[in-house]
Amino acid sequence: ELTEWGTQLEPVIAALGRWAVQSPALPQGDPISIDALILSFRAMFEPNAAAGLDASVELRLRDDTFHAEIRDSRLTIERGSADSPDATVATEPDTLAALVYEGRTLADAIRSGEVNVDGDKAAVKRFLTLFPLPKSWPPT
Repeated sequence: ELTEWGTQLEPVIAALGRWAVQSPALPQGDPISIDALILSFRAMFEPNAAAGLDASVELRLRDDTFHAEIRDSRLTIERGSADSPDATVATEPDTLAALVYEGRTLADAIRSGEVNVDGDKAAVKRFLTLFPLPKSWPPT
């Protein structure tokens, strides 16, 4: 976990992440670590996409648990369980990344048994849309 002083760098790191993901040479389909996935959510969060959404979503990724709160078009996401989440999502990081960044449908992932959702599925579907990737630069 970062110190309070270290968290002051988060906007810089997020900006670098948004810049880097535009690379035309960005590898596709590589595994993603849990921490990298959570950091990507912080970097890619689009406040306008969250307008009107007030939700708490708990993410269970292997042995790690995170809780995401979306309130007033703002995202907070931290390690640990939520007190009373609207929904709980249990899956692998690569599956969650595919749902968020690759357009895989939640219904397909649930049907295949790769995702388990307890609670408000509509809140989970909306949560998955809050992290759009910027367009890639064309190859040079």
